[in-house]
Amino acid sequence: MLLLDDLFFIWHGASAHTRLLMLFLCVSTVTTLLYVMSRSRTVYIVDYACYRPNSKYRISKDAWIENIHHSWSYDDNSNHRFLARISERSGLGDETYLPSCHHHIPPYNCLSEARVEAELSIFTTIDDLLVKTSINLDAIAILIVNCSLFNTTPSLADMIMQRYRLRENICSVQLSGMGCSAGLIAVGLAKDLLQNAPSNAHALVVSTEILTGTYYTGRKREMQLTDMLFRMGGSAVLLSTSSSNARFELAHVIRNCTSSDDNAYQCVFYEEDDEGILGLNLSKNLVHVAGKALEDNITMVGPLILPLSVKIAFSLSFISQKVRYGTTKPCLPDFRKAFDHLCIHAGGRAVIDAVQHSLCLLDEHVEPSRMTLHKFGNTSSSSVWYELAYSEVKGRMSKGDRVWMIGFGSGYKCNSVVLNCIQPAKYADKAWRGCIYRYPIDVPKEVYNMVQ
Repeated sequence: MLLLDDLFFIWHGASAHTRLLMLFLCVSTVTTLLYVMSRSRTVYIVDYACYRPNSKYRISKDAWIENIHHSWSYDDNSNHRFLARISERSGLGDETYLPSCHHHIPPYNCLSEARVEAELSIFTTIDDLLVKTSINLDAIAILIVNCSLFNTTPSLADMIMQRYRLRENICSVQLSGMGCSAGLIAVGLAKDLLQNAPSNAHALVVSTEILTGTYYTGRKREMQLTDMLFRMGGSAVLLSTSSSNARFELAHVIRNCTSSDDNAYQCVFYEEDDEGILGLNLSKNLVHVAGKALEDNITMVGPLILPLSVKIAFSLSFISQKVRYGTTKPCLPDFRKAFDHLCIHAGGRAVIDAVQHSLCLLDEHVEPSRMTLHKFGNTSSSSVWYELAYSEVKGRMSKGDRVWMIGFGSGYKCNSVVLNCIQPAKYADKAWRGCIYRYPIDVPKEVYNMVQ
């Protein structure tokens, strides 16, 4: 009460000018406090690691087609020619990796083998990340795991907690069914959860796709594609609200989902074929749906990262297009002025070609995506981290560089993450070590309908 009495006395004894100054200081102080309390804390990428399987899991395109050809459901020559054509056009090389069960003739599905693959992929990647960061495990307050098709009980998140003896009050989340875009969704979720976590808390995001148990043995061509494109892979990313030892600032996470459209919802669909055999159905209009989702995402990304002059030109074009009821196409912004590195989900050569064409990109912009697809295949939600590692191993990353990650996934989703480089990697990521000198290699471009 003494303080209030003193303030009251000072207020009444002050001149009008002094009262005005005191009022201004009070309002400024309260406004500053409210801003600091409501402001989102900046989230950082401390480091990341990508999974490189043992060489015993390596398989060439011809060997994989031969395995399929000798399986019970692939006994006709037309199917063999179709798979050979898809393999040739896929953009995959001869050093991709498949789990043990896929090296048998015919490949087999086994739950225990799927667990072994999950443990191998996840534990190896986390171990590599722990070596890079030297993080105290007790500092990990949030654990997010994403895997679309393989979901066991106990969960993969529980499996990680048991292996590394993580703290009992950890916030653990597992995402499933979100396809190849789930990795960036998990990063966005980690960012949101870190806003409410204690200062200097850390979040571990693990992205993988387990192939054991997902092998399709039927004859439907739209469902045979996944056997030709998907390969072993995984990533682990450590995030924090502390900038100490951080390598990237997480600037933006932009998500959009087009599931309200029937074609978009059904273009990547896990279902039974006419013979009752389970598999992932990739629709013929997948590339078109992905293009539409990318356009929607660009509309949200553009205002955040484009230079002012480009924003004004794009805004005027967008307004003109709306006024004319869509009779004119909006002017496409030059995104090459907005970023230094681009990581497009390596879902297949057709998708990369389509994005390059849509954004008027140069070959050097999509090189990390093409080379990742060639060396590792479609590793699902972890592919963008292999691409980031490629750019770093090549020595192209510099402090202050901006990175744009684009992920596509079932639903249909297109998600973007924008990173600002704080410090490039000092050492090559394990995934590219020992083989990066062979890249880039020439991979022909061709936009096509894979199912024809």
